[in-house]
Amino acid sequence: MQHDRVTGPSLARRLGTGDAVVIGLGAMLGAGVFAALAPAAAAAGSLLLVGLAIAAVVATCNALSSAQLAALHPAAGGTYVYGRRQLGPFWGHLAGFGFVVGKTASCAAMALTVGAYAAPSFVRPLAIAAVLALTAVNVRGVTRTARLTRVLVVIVLLVLALVVLAGLLGGTVSSTGLRATGGVGSYDVLQSAGLLFFAFAGYARIATLGEEVRDPERTIPRAIPLALGVVLAVYAAVAVSALLAVGPAALAGSSAPLATVVDAGSLSGVTPVVRIGGAVAALGVLLSLLVGVSRTTFAMAREGELPRWLDAVHPVHRVPHHAELAVAAMVVALVLVVDLRGAIGFSSFAVLVYYAVTNASALTLRADQRRYPPAAAVVGLLGCLLLAATLPPVSVLAGVAVLAVGAVVYAVRSRGLAG
Repeated sequence: MQHDRVTGPSLARRLGTGDAVVIGLGAMLGAGVFAALAPAAAAAGSLLLVGLAIAAVVATCNALSSAQLAALHPAAGGTYVYGRRQLGPFWGHLAGFGFVVGKTASCAAMALTVGAYAAPSFVRPLAIAAVLALTAVNVRGVTRTARLTRVLVVIVLLVLALVVLAGLLGGTVSSTGLRATGGVGSYDVLQSAGLLFFAFAGYARIATLGEEVRDPERTIPRAIPLALGVVLAVYAAVAVSALLAVGPAALAGSSAPLATVVDAGSLSGVTPVVRIGGAVAALGVLLSLLVGVSRTTFAMAREGELPRWLDAVHPVHRVPHHAELAVAAMVVALVLVVDLRGAIGFSSFAVLVYYAVTNASALTLRADQRRYPPAAAVVGLLGCLLLAATLPPVSVLAGVAVLAVGAVVYAVRSRGLAG
């Protein structure tokens, strides 16, 4: 199979299947359980489990589309590249613009989550320190990123297992938390699904690292479903145990919902461990997010859609160090001004639009290029558009405004090139 040739400086292929799965796990584990679970509970109550199932179906369809496109186009940039090559430059630009802006907001949300769990009185200073420290790791090379992510994933899995045990054995378990909440409708459930989708979007990190993965045609289609499957099982276990332990109202009102679960039971002595675990989980997600956003920024710069200074590759570590530093600066700026829940909603909108472009791109594949039935891409496309439309109105309006800015930037740039 022939791939489009990448022009400009290239990145080194150093990641195997295990590394790719770990980076996907690091990007997903923690975001939903430690952060998005609270606003999802506020939207749908105990029916957040239905929202979780809907988000999982949409995420699975998106994963299948991402996997086959990443195998066909193993270059840095993910859907920015797929949209350009399968649908045309405008759609690639819109996907890339939305991804960079939306995921920069995700970075800020995860940085703030680090502070919320580690030391609520020093949220923003700790968030900034986390961004700077992880950027220093990333600029040293992607294999160091994979090694650190592996350590973080193991810690997070152990902490989540402790949360499940504390929730089920802490003496506060009640089936009341699983009963349907009065006044919750289909719109509320879909809104919770859109917010919980924020938790599943991390598998894209595997695709955006396509230019740094060995044997991408084989590695990426294997790594994405593996990572997603593990995360689905973990999220379901944690969500059920949390609802049984404290119910949806307590989850909705907490900035650290899993610490609330442990606090409520007789095993509250392990709460400090859970808080540390929450901070570590957010660090893992933040680490992977910074990698993904910097690679899309790098890819857009390489095509001339962002300043060319951003497409530089470090001569020794072979990473896009200028892009990584620029992304870190933007995240720090956002940390100073954004609200955690608002950042989650806005990011969810931008990423759902991004995956809508992914699925639309997958629908253009020839029969000999497809690995999965086109029905999966149809369900993914419609699901993304539906969930995006049912997010909180403020998030939708902000997302539409950002995409409009992206479209204007593209039009101005295209007119300048034509002139």
